[in-house]
Amino acid sequence: MSEITAKVLIIGGGATGTAIARDLSLRGISCLLVEQKDINSGASGANHGLLHSGARYVYSDLSAAVECKQESLILKQIAPHCIENTGGLFVAVEGDDERYIAEFPALCSKAKISVKALSVAEARHLEPALSAKTIAAFQVEDAAIDPFMLSLEMMEDACRLGSRYLSYHKVIGFRKAKQIDQVVLADINTKQEIKVSAELVINASGAWAGEVAALAGIGLDMIYSKGSLIITQNRLATRVINRLRTPADADIIVPGGTVSVLGTTSILAENLDNIRPTTIETDYIVDECAAMIPILQSTRIIRAYAGVRPLVGVGEETDEDSRSVSRGFALIDHEADGIENFITITGGKLTTCRLMAEKTADLVCRKLGVKEKCGTRKVKIGSSTANKWTEPGLAPSIWIKSREGMGGILCECEMVPASSVANIADSLRAQGLIPDLKAIGLRSRIGKGPCQGAFCSVRVASFLYDKGYLENDSGLKIIHDFIENRWRGIRPVISAISAEQVEMMESLHCNLFGLELAVKDDEILD
Repeated sequence: MSEITAKVLIIGGGATGTAIARDLSLRGISCLLVEQKDINSGASGANHGLLHSGARYVYSDLSAAVECKQESLILKQIAPHCIENTGGLFVAVEGDDERYIAEFPALCSKAKISVKALSVAEARHLEPALSAKTIAAFQVEDAAIDPFMLSLEMMEDACRLGSRYLSYHKVIGFRKAKQIDQVVLADINTKQEIKVSAELVINASGAWAGEVAALAGIGLDMIYSKGSLIITQNRLATRVINRLRTPADADIIVPGGTVSVLGTTSILAENLDNIRPTTIETDYIVDECAAMIPILQSTRIIRAYAGVRPLVGVGEETDEDSRSVSRGFALIDHEADGIENFITITGGKLTTCRLMAEKTADLVCRKLGVKEKCGTRKVKIGSSTANKWTEPGLAPSIWIKSREGMGGILCECEMVPASSVANIADSLRAQGLIPDLKAIGLRSRIGKGPCQGAFCSVRVASFLYDKGYLENDSGLKIIHDFIENRWRGIRPVISAISAEQVEMMESLHCNLFGLELAVKDDEILD
């Protein structure tokens, strides 16, 4: 069993964990971040990519609204390459609560959130796809943010400053007395165990925060709220479109490059197993969002996905959809539980990840006796070549401008060239990671277009073989796992519009390539 030492160990590689790693690294504190899967495998990678102006919460959670407003402005300054500053509209349609419509501007003003009333004609001029039944509209400062690029770039910054991270390593135990002396990790791939000794341990594992705390003998009152979203083949609007009502299901349409992300739902889940979108949810999202943009009824939906919001319970009964629970965050010093060097940070939102990291790092510094102040309010997040391909719509624009040195196109839907895949694969290998399709897909647009990996999975795998990254039968498993993952998102949204595409994918991979049979016969599956 190998052993590692670290000043601070961070458990969880989502937006919060990577933001903490960057904050502490800027203060001169080196960290080791461990993640049981890959960066943004939890809620941070399963949201709609909305950078909140705060307007959504002005009625239900004023403190969350103010936090979102302030943090949105900071992120726009320090991470502009991760953000499309689209702006947003809140729109009401016939039948919506006119009292809420009338109160909305005053509620925004109370939180000092910028809002501008538009006539229906002005709103439909800005967004022609809006319903003819629109009765009110307000302009706000919402934006779209790439959560994958944000987290990857923050971790890249931390690593440049001396920190490290281990993906596919799960925490399986603590050795403790008055403090945690060692943390035991299990390598998901090799099954080998690693012992980590750290002066301080931060539990930033999101929805898994309760499970991690339980390993230390600590109980956390966590509420699991499943949220499902769907992705359209085309971009439906230039701006973020919100339904002008109190927060509810299926009331946001967020643009992301060439597509739109629609959602979300809020359904209580008993545990973290089998968190997947359902056909009932996806149909409901389409119907509700179509009240704002009717063309949605005839738009192809290419995928659905679901994540779990890590909400902090308050010991009270919670309504069925959990929307009464605050979207604020909880920072818990477990010294009160008898463990001096253990901290949990959970809850919150993607928009507030920097603030969550600042508050956590402040507590860490107090415990370690470090006087360095937070620098993340002003220090810009670096821009890495290896992470730029996560940006929707980027590859086509670059390809059109210059094809020289880019190699052939491996993903035609998103126009991702061979050069970008090679760049990502080299970066992964340099970090000690396996350059498989899931890891490459996380860091690029591979598999995210209309064909959902039907063609590009084979092309990318072949390219990896040619470059020596894959050998023997290893490509069979990575293609199988990649396609199976895409299928989970396709299944809930199959309709007459997409059925032919699904039949083609099945014929190609199961009938022509015999992938399912080949993988099972060779016992490559876990």
